[in-house]
Amino acid sequence: MTAGTEPVQTGIAHLKNNTDPKWWLDKGMRKLSLGIFVGFCCSIQTGYDGALIASLLANPRFWVALGNPSATKLGLIVASQSMGTIPGLIPSAILSDLMGRRFGQMCGYLILMAGANTLAFASPLSPNYMIAGRVIIGFGSGMTTIAGAPYTAEIAHPRNRPQATALVQACFFIGSVTSAFVSLGCFMGIDNDWSWRLPLLLHNVMPITVLSLLYFVPESPRWLVSKGRVDEAHQILAKYHANGKMDDELVEWELAEIQRALQIEEVAKTTKFSTFFKTKGNRWRLGIIVLTGLSSQWVGNGIITLYVVSILNSVGITNPIDQKIYNGCLQIWNGISAISGALVCERYGRRKMWLTSCISQFISYSIITLCSALYANGNHAAGYVVLAGLFLYFASYAIAFTPLLLAYPIEILPFSLRSKGVSLLLICSLSATLINTFLNPIALEALEWKFYFVFLGVQVLVTALIYFYFPETQGHSLEEIAVIFDGPASKATPDDADDFAAPAERRPTLDPQ
Repeated sequence: MTAGTEPVQTGIAHLKNNTDPKWWLDKGMRKLSLGIFVGFCCSIQTGYDGALIASLLANPRFWVALGNPSATKLGLIVASQSMGTIPGLIPSAILSDLMGRRFGQMCGYLILMAGANTLAFASPLSPNYMIAGRVIIGFGSGMTTIAGAPYTAEIAHPRNRPQATALVQACFFIGSVTSAFVSLGCFMGIDNDWSWRLPLLLHNVMPITVLSLLYFVPESPRWLVSKGRVDEAHQILAKYHANGKMDDELVEWELAEIQRALQIEEVAKTTKFSTFFKTKGNRWRLGIIVLTGLSSQWVGNGIITLYVVSILNSVGITNPIDQKIYNGCLQIWNGISAISGALVCERYGRRKMWLTSCISQFISYSIITLCSALYANGNHAAGYVVLAGLFLYFASYAIAFTPLLLAYPIEILPFSLRSKGVSLLLICSLSATLINTFLNPIALEALEWKFYFVFLGVQVLVTALIYFYFPETQGHSLEEIAVIFDGPASKATPDDADDFAAPAERRPTLDPQ
């Protein structure tokens, strides 16, 4: 393999590690999987939240309970969760850095439960109740993501970290598929208000699950080191990454990298949001975060989602149950695509995944645009091609934009900026979602399929920026990636001073010009 293209397993192969190469056969790594699952839960919960409102709006009893709200009220209801998430992101990042990743998750899930129960037991339910409850849910959901996503990357074994981090956002579809079919089952099986109250009440399942597990999972070793609790961090790394062997080479290498990286960063507590503007490397990171957050919602996925129902109606799929089943199957397809992308991202590299996704999206979006135009001009058969194009487009989007949306920014951010960077990423993504919520329906009504050309242009621009602006992170630890952005001075384990330095063939990739 050429320098810098080998997976992490090769990069740490020279270090002796007291674990089985197959994680599921290793006692310590099996225990660690419980903590990884807890980190995944933030995305599963977000997926459930995100898909639930669309499912509920297809339930006539829910409309009656809301009092048939006006279009303006309906727009506020849809957008209210994002409105609640945005103001809580920065405080959540500060709390997560100050009190720890587990504490941040605990607070987020408790707040989320408060919002869900407010809606499930509201009597009578009104648009204002719905808006308030969803704002609370949004605040709690953002807090769980800020704490949970970095937590996954920070506790994962280096051998599995790329896949584990990429799977965080891919788990979104586990929640969305569950939400779609839970809502369908309640709609078909319950002939009263519990057909919409029960899906809201089931918000509590994931918070209760996580809260019952938090005591049994480890705290982030990187957070512990940042607080001077080096011995605790060492014990956790040894327990989960080497089956308790304190002098394991890999464990000592990890601990040395974390300590050195935090020394270089002048410890997390001294870092502020303004730090993003102080160095060229941090400005580079900030640009990637902003681009990733905005493009995740502005490459056409939002407008296509709105168009699904009208396309289904155009080809004769008008029954609400049939539409729910189609959308549920589409969510399953998206989940398979996202998980597949997460599992191969380390093998093929992040840039290749990003670029493959963008190019595939452009091709499938062009097909959808062309066939939408043909349908608008009387060719009804083109509607069926659009249905197939939707599967192709969402697969193209999900293989990279779902798993790498969180994984790539988490990788490129140093510890002191990690939770703050994730909060900025979500602010950008949710701001783009809010704009979509209010702008897209108006533009779609005025321009119809012609509005798609805007997103084709955005896709070309995003592809070019990714090609020139996104570095490859394949094959490097979290601390090594800092060298790509900040130069050799930031190297956590200098080649000439560390017994466990990177192999010679990898050093050029850690000393960029």
